[in-house]
Amino acid sequence: MKLFYDLGSPYAYLAVERAERVLGAAPALEPVLLGAIFAKRGRGSWSQTPERERNIAEVERRAADYGLPPVMWPPGWPPNTLAAMRAATWAPDDAFARAAFRAAFARGVDLADVDVLARIAEEVGLSGDELRAAIARDEIKQRLKDATERAWELGVRGVPTLVVDGRVLYGDDRLGEAA
Repeated sequence: MKLFYDLGSPYAYLAVERAERVLGAAPALEPVLLGAIFAKRGRGSWSQTPERERNIAEVERRAADYGLPPVMWPPGWPPNTLAAMRAATWAPDDAFARAAFRAAFARGVDLADVDVLARIAEEVGLSGDELRAAIARDEIKQRLKDATERAWELGVRGVPTLVVDGRVLYGDDRLGEAA
């Protein structure tokens, strides 16, 4: 069971925060670059449409319904998540991604800032200096590109997307169906 995410997605935040509780087990978190998926599908984020305010209110309502802290939107949301997603690709487990989601959507922190990413890495026991070096390495860049391409081939067209036994379920509201 895999849960595909991008750290800029508030709906992915909602899914990651409650997946283990709803599913009975934590899915493997799979970082993908949502901007590349948007480019492939030929349309972008709702955050750049007239639906922005309605969807922001919906995210806030769902967070409250799920018992999560009130959503604190990062300044200028959505940020450029390229460095953050490279950091998530580099991190050895899901702790960095979980901490980064909470920093972004429960504390309103800007994940486009590499110093912020380094501090989050240190919060979960990783080296901020190693993070800075890793996100510039060609190997990490390629791993993220490859992961995004594999996700596309599986049918991932947005995030969060849960893949369970070959079923592709898009949206944080589909966790219950997967359970």
